[in-house]
Amino acid sequence: MPHKQPPRRQSLNVGRGARKRDEDSGTDVGEGTDEWAQSKATVKPPDQLDLTDAELREEFTRILTANNPHAPQNIVRYSFKEGTYKPIGFVDQLAVHFSQVGNLIPKDSDEGRRQHYRDELVAGSQESAKVMMSETEMLEEEEEPKEAEAGSQTDVPAAEAAEKVVEEELMTPKQPKERKLTNKFNFSERASQTFNNPLRDRECQMEPPPRTNFSATANQWEIYDAYVEELEKQEKTKEKEKTKTPVAKKMGKMATRKMTSMESQSDDITKVTQAAKIVERMVNQNTYDDVAQDFKYYEDAADEYRDQEGTLLPLWKFQNDKAKHLAVTALCWNPKYNDLFAVGHGSYDFMKQSRGMLLLYSMKNPSFPEYIFSSDSGIMCLDMHVAHPYLVVVGHYDGNVAIYNLKKPHAQPSFRSSAKSGKHTDPVWQVRWQKDDMNNNLNFFSVSSDGRIVSWTLVKSELVHTDVIKLKMEGSTTEGLEGLQIHTVGCGTAFDFHKEIDYLFLVGTEEGKIYKCSKSYSSQFLDTYDAHNMAVDAVSWNPYHTKVFMSCSSDWTVKIWDHTVKTPMFIYDLNSAVGDVAWAPYSSTVFAAVTTNGRTHVFDLSINKYEAICNQPVVAKKKNKTTHVKFNPIYPIIIVGDDRGHITCLKLSPNLRKMPKEKKGQEVQKGPAVEIAKLDKLLNLVREVKTKK
Repeated sequence: MPHKQPPRRQSLNVGRGARKRDEDSGTDVGEGTDEWAQSKATVKPPDQLDLTDAELREEFTRILTANNPHAPQNIVRYSFKEGTYKPIGFVDQLAVHFSQVGNLIPKDSDEGRRQHYRDELVAGSQESAKVMMSETEMLEEEEEPKEAEAGSQTDVPAAEAAEKVVEEELMTPKQPKERKLTNKFNFSERASQTFNNPLRDRECQMEPPPRTNFSATANQWEIYDAYVEELEKQEKTKEKEKTKTPVAKKMGKMATRKMTSMESQSDDITKVTQAAKIVERMVNQNTYDDVAQDFKYYEDAADEYRDQEGTLLPLWKFQNDKAKHLAVTALCWNPKYNDLFAVGHGSYDFMKQSRGMLLLYSMKNPSFPEYIFSSDSGIMCLDMHVAHPYLVVVGHYDGNVAIYNLKKPHAQPSFRSSAKSGKHTDPVWQVRWQKDDMNNNLNFFSVSSDGRIVSWTLVKSELVHTDVIKLKMEGSTTEGLEGLQIHTVGCGTAFDFHKEIDYLFLVGTEEGKIYKCSKSYSSQFLDTYDAHNMAVDAVSWNPYHTKVFMSCSSDWTVKIWDHTVKTPMFIYDLNSAVGDVAWAPYSSTVFAAVTTNGRTHVFDLSINKYEAICNQPVVAKKKNKTTHVKFNPIYPIIIVGDDRGHITCLKLSPNLRKMPKEKKGQEVQKGPAVEIAKLDKLLNLVREVKTKK
């Protein structure tokens, strides 16, 4: 701020000036006046500067700053980047003159409110005490005159003395009691210290292990010789295993288990197959953790607001690059491992027949199949044995049947039919394992477009066939040369065996008819149903009711039958060719169907017997066609295959698997009898309607 320097006072000799003026004026000044003038004179310092008027009027500007005058201004630091010392641009100018630690509490804080509330309580209690004291004093004052009037005159002086004492007490001001303030620094701290054990060091010295120095040189010849020796060892072990008896083989296996790890081992990838498979499953479960959580716990909450509708939640999608251009022709769950299922790949196009594949997937590893088998002809059907879940039988497009053993990692089937063993001449559309025969030999049935239903028996190491029945169209005999009668052969497309009656089974044909057949009669049918106008794609017995079966066809319809009646009980038109149908394992009235327009339909006859309660597209593209569907025997999921080789796993919402509601005081009845009664009730309603018509 500008500061004007005050002009310095000039040292003037007042006595001399006064004397000169007096002398000039002619007046005489005495000694007293001289002394007064000297007392008023200013003392001039010896180093006083003599300034002119211009210098005295000059202004000097000074600026006040917040910089600390004692702060160093020449601090330098070494710069490793430039290799020189450089001054620091910023210097801390803060100077603390005074600091004090306080214990103030804001009024708006919780502690401040609590203290204020306590102060109000104390003040209120003091005021109430004062009021009580004043009331008691007033009562005493009122009672004293009454007592004085009633008393004798001799007591007047004593009463007057007492009144004077009371008046003096009232006149004297009462000092309020001092409130004891809480000392916030008055606290106690307790601590204890345990006894520390003295530290001890224990040391021991072992004998050093023996050391040996080894050195060698490796060249191409030594590496080659090592590989040759390893190959010779493997060939010798293979020759020994071929010549060994079964007992010797078992002994050899036990001996190999007891071999020490010091023996030389070949770098074979098969030795870490099991460990690699476990690690792969762990990685996939972490990758698809959200899908696994949905599979285990998710339930569609929106079903509570839907009266008679449900949804399908997509979970995993299974696909393999090798089967990319092959259609899914068959699906089957493993009867022992509920997370494992088999998929058959082939082609339904007669002009585009190529190879086939058998893949087995697990829900624990959706990224890659557990087993892969390839074949020269397309696989059109398959089935897994109930008692031996490692045996898979397949039917090929070229008419052959084959059995794959999952315990043997060979790519080729363990058993296969041939032209000599009586293979079919047309595609095999369905195969099904049956109970063992009288000699405990494995056997299965197959149906083909050549009109033959064949029973195959596994005897020792070959397949033996027996023609059970030949499909013949009724009323289609023609006379040939020399009066021979030629029968037109029916083309079988699907069949299913009764769940309780072993000899009874149904056969669907390309002509749209369904034949009820018996294993004991090969020349005639037990009954014939004019079921559909086009080929029958699937027939299936109800898992609970012994009289009910279901069929689907390319004529867009799904029909439910009572095998004792030749007319269908229920008919459903799905507006597209129906590829496959499947009954639900948990209910006698629930079934699913897939159509060629890529949709999946789920019905529950007990809820709605007129239309599906779920109609949902499954495939990603409209051009894709769904071909097969299967229910899981345990979990509420289904798998659906399409013509692009993809298998989609979907979870049923709660409305699609409704169970009987619990009633107060009554236990919910469950079991096959309840399911049979539920379906019987529906069938009786249909029968009553038909009889009225």
